[in-house]
Amino acid sequence: MQGFMNGFSVFFNQGFKLCALKQAWYGNEGGILKVIIVGGGVMGMLQARELALKGMDVVLLEKGICGTEASWAGGGIISPLYPWRYAPPVTALAAWSQAYYPNLVQCLEAESDIDPELTRHGLLMLSVDDEQDALVWSNSNTAWLESIEAEKIYQLEPNLRLGLSKGLWMPHVASVRNPRLLRSLRTWLDRHPGVEIIEGCQVSGLKETGSEISGIETCLHGTLDADQYVLCTGAWSSEVCGHENIKVEPVKGQMLVFSARPGLVNRVVLSNGKYVIPRRDGLVVAGSTLEYCGFDRMTSEQAKNLLADMAIDLFPDLASCQISHHWAGLRPGTSDGIPYIGRHPQFENVFVNAGHFRNGLVLAPASVHVLTSIMTGEACQIDVAPYDPRIQRL
Repeated sequence: MQGFMNGFSVFFNQGFKLCALKQAWYGNEGGILKVIIVGGGVMGMLQARELALKGMDVVLLEKGICGTEASWAGGGIISPLYPWRYAPPVTALAAWSQAYYPNLVQCLEAESDIDPELTRHGLLMLSVDDEQDALVWSNSNTAWLESIEAEKIYQLEPNLRLGLSKGLWMPHVASVRNPRLLRSLRTWLDRHPGVEIIEGCQVSGLKETGSEISGIETCLHGTLDADQYVLCTGAWSSEVCGHENIKVEPVKGQMLVFSARPGLVNRVVLSNGKYVIPRRDGLVVAGSTLEYCGFDRMTSEQAKNLLADMAIDLFPDLASCQISHHWAGLRPGTSDGIPYIGRHPQFENVFVNAGHFRNGLVLAPASVHVLTSIMTGEACQIDVAPYDPRIQRL
């Protein structure tokens, strides 16, 4: 498996199946292949970019405004939290994405004039009960993770509360500023002649024609047709996909942000399942809750106080900083944390890229790579089998 430190060579050594590519790029009538993507979060927008770069005509449908759901609401850490606790298929996607992100961000900034602010702060983890498991995982996955004691902790974060004695340190973990990444992606898509975005487009169903679908039924735009269809529908995936194999439920996460001075927090700090993330301008993001309450996106004072108390306990100086924003988003939860990436279980011309739970941003580039490889017949750097929606999971 490619580790966190293996650079970019993985992306420039891909073989191409030319016959499969030619077949994939052209539709039934011999024209350029047309693809409709449902869902305008980071997954849908990145998928649209990748397919447009392959020469396909892409229509992106979004029920609201692109990039304003879970992708916007997250913290932007380019690593799963406690990565050793995840199944190997999640680790494989995370490692690929982590190596790819610097190149992606560089290209997006150059092409959109918006800096997504990818910053390598490192990840400092405190109060870890399964440290030995973490170190074993690190050795097995060529991921740089080390056990550190008080002196190193306070060198890394001098403003942390006193009394800390041990932690785990992953120096190569980065974060990205979600809204800026999404704006950069949206700008790129707007400038590409092969991409059309239709916002405010609520999907009402799939028009079935035997083993395929012949269109996407919408509330305001009628039935929209294409050669292939991709469902990147996040927390709504069970409803849209309409198949028992694809089990995704909404999981609410609440977060808040402090207006602080630059340098008060320097690293991503994770403790007891909650985290703080510094931004370049001094803002400090604190998150997040895990709430199984359906599609309710309301914030609560209880959660706000919980997150504020957690952040101030770690960094007492935050007590004098104003909380400038408090919000909630809906994550696409799955029972095992492994996303569904591949062909729809029922329809040959429909593909799914959904169910990434808390890790949508970090897993997105690799997930798009996997699905694009499946759609085009290109070689894939990742074993695609564990994500197959056609296989029923327990």
